[in-house]
Amino acid sequence: MERLREYEGDVLRFMDNKNVPFTNNLAENDIRMTKVQQKISGCFRSLDGAMIFCRIRCYLSVCRKQGVNLSQALQMVFRGELPDFARS
Repeated sequence: MERLREYEGDVLRFMDNKNVPFTNNLAENDIRMTKVQQKISGCFRSLDGAMIFCRIRCYLSVCRKQGVNLSQALQMVFRGELPDFARS
């Protein structure tokens, strides 16, 4: 509690600055959709289906982190293209 009081400005910075995310736990955010999908359907029907889901989510997550618009990222996939960050 003392630490929160001492660093209140830092802890609540996301409320004043829209460029600061609410959380810095990117790993948790990355796996959240997998758990949501699992809860909705109860399970993945096959290991292949789970791997495909994870591959798509991974691609979208990396694109988002690299500043690539997600709809453009998906369009590129269907055209057989890669985003600029993936070409190096």
